[in-house]
Parts: sequence; structure tokens; C-alpha cells
Amino acid sequence: MSVRLTISKDDPCLFITAVAKNRLQVFQTDAIKQITCRAIDEARTSCGFLLFAYVIMPDHLHLLTDSPREPSIVLQFIKGIVSRRVLGYLKEMKYEASLRKLEHDDWKRNHRYSLWQHDSDVFSIVSESTFMQKINYIHENPVRAGLVERPEDYRWSSARFWKKCPTEDEALKVDIEKIIWRRR
Repeated sequence: MSVRLTISKDDPCLFITAVAKNRLQVFQTDAIKQITCRAIDEARTSCGFLLFAYVIMPDHLHLLTDSPREPSIVLQFIKGIVSRRVLGYLKEMKYEASLRKLEHDDWKRNHRYSLWQHDSDVFSIVSESTFMQKINYIHENPVRAGLVERPEDYRWSSARFWKKCPTEDEALKVDIEKIIWRRR
């Protein structure tokens, strides 16, 4: 992707929150978190969005992206691909108890399971100051939840990229270098 972004009303970013059905701790294991990271990367490639920040918590995730398409389409790519990959893994590993918790009462379009609550949040970000507030909010999530003491200690977030100390085996890379900052 050679696209670059200047955060503005004409070029907004999206702050996305997706919550697991009934706040189940679906993203508890490293295996599921790794699958989720690969699925987000697949969604990024398929939909064509840039990813600036993320965190995968046990029962939800936050992403900060650009908006090359309508927000609902970006969300559809992310939630659809993550859902297919995670549910596929649960089926393959025969995690029947987990799958039962994700079952629908009324199947829609032959979908027996639902990974997500239906009320995902997508907010447009049009200023650099709000963008940075959301970056900090995303990265502080694991600290507020008591999972780590410092944001950069949490493997399943982009905090190390923003602190300029990424590891060689980062689960998911972000597109910080694609941002054109107005003020420095």
C-alpha cells in the first residue's frame, strides 16, 4: 500500500470497538489472539485499509484505521474475517463448550454461531489530538484491566511500535509511517 494519510474531516480515521458475544472471553489464549491478528491483517489486505493501532483484549478488540470505504464496510471485513477464522479454529479443535456459548437461537443465512455482539462502535476521528487520545486509550486498556504494568509489556497491542521498541516477532504490524502529521 502506498497510500498516506493526513487526519482531517476529509480523511477521517475510524476508532473501532468490537465486543465478543455476551462479553465471553473468546480471545483469552495466545493461539486465538494470533489467529485474530492474522485475520485482521487479512482484512486489512482485502479491504485496503491502513491499521494505525490495535489491542486484543480477552473479550473485545479496539482498532484505529483509516477509512478507504464506508465505515460499515471496513467493520464488515474485520468482523467477518476474524469471525470465520476464530470459529473455524474452535471447530477444528473441537472446542464444543465454547461453540455452544456462541450459538444462535435463530440461525440467519446458515450461520449457526456468532462471535460478536451486534452493537459494535465505529467513531470517525478527524483531528490529530483525538487520534492520539484514542491511541493512548487503546494502549492503556491492558494496564487498566490489570494484565500488565506498562502498555508495551502487552504482546497483543501496537504499543511497542508507538514507543519505538517493536520486537522482531510482532503479532501484527501497524502503518504509522503512512501518517502525514500536520504539526510536529
